[in-house]
Amino acid sequence: MSFHFVTKLPTPQEIREQFPVPEHLKQIKRERDAEIHDVITGKSKKFLVIIGPCSADNEEAVCDYVNRLSRINEEVKDKLILIPRIYTNKPRTTGEGYKGIVSQPDPEKKPDFMSGLIAMRKMHIRAIEESRLTAADEMLYPDNWGYVEDILSYVAIGARSVEDQQHRMTVSGFDVPAGMKNPTSGTLSVMLNSIYAAQHPHSFIYRGYEVNTGGNPLAHAVLRGSVNKHGQSLPNYHYEDLAMLHSLYQEYDLMHPACIIDANHNNSNKQYEQQIRIVKEVMHSRKLNSDIHNMVKGVMIESYIEEGCQKIGEGVYGKSITDPCLGWEASKRLIYDIAEYE
Repeated sequence: MSFHFVTKLPTPQEIREQFPVPEHLKQIKRERDAEIHDVITGKSKKFLVIIGPCSADNEEAVCDYVNRLSRINEEVKDKLILIPRIYTNKPRTTGEGYKGIVSQPDPEKKPDFMSGLIAMRKMHIRAIEESRLTAADEMLYPDNWGYVEDILSYVAIGARSVEDQQHRMTVSGFDVPAGMKNPTSGTLSVMLNSIYAAQHPHSFIYRGYEVNTGGNPLAHAVLRGSVNKHGQSLPNYHYEDLAMLHSLYQEYDLMHPACIIDANHNNSNKQYEQQIRIVKEVMHSRKLNSDIHNMVKGVMIESYIEEGCQKIGEGVYGKSITDPCLGWEASKRLIYDIAEYE
């Protein structure tokens, strides 16, 4: 056989029962979900800042980072909603490399999904308990949604996943915002078709069940840049790109036209320090055009305690082992600058 079945993992319900979210944290999530919902729908004028490590590889460092973020959130909460990135699954272009804490709770050891699911739950719950901030994560594997549905307030669908039917249909059953990224080709119609699919009801097979979903009106666009046939990065955060997206949104029958700008990836050509300039340009574009102001609801920023990145095993506390990130001091200043624009 091509498949070697190692062990049967607990169901999402079993994991949630074993590592439950306490009631007082559930209330925090309900309040945060409502706040973020109101931004996407236009009821609130606050601005979303989805910020944190490229991958959440270490509970201590991640919770340290999120606690720092929480203190800043108290200072800017009248204008901004800070959503920590706690990304526990990491997509890999070639399939090689560290795939996130769910796969490898210890990046220097072999995959251990049972331990990974537990490590993921414990880290997310601890982060909420200590910071009172609920997080964002990427849904790399649709079947895993049940393991995190009670702890996340925002979900990203990656550039390589956005065309996948199972991702689109699974998002249609979410009750939290889902950012559908443009594909690596940059074709905006693919992203908009994905949003349309996610916003509508579906019937499909999910984890061995026939299921029906009601559609997710909070599904929206994320612009993350693209790559051409020569492998060169092409940004799509400029004023003209935002104006074009606004025009395209008018051609689709979509609820709550909204957009988040991913300042890293192909928008920055993974030059992490460029995120500062990119975010400031986006904020300026919002000032120039009321349609863009109303459509662009937030930004995504890759940030950690130490700037840059390291190889697995180097052991630098709070430094990314995947894509390079802004350091804490630069990130803090950028958050304050975003608040000034608002």
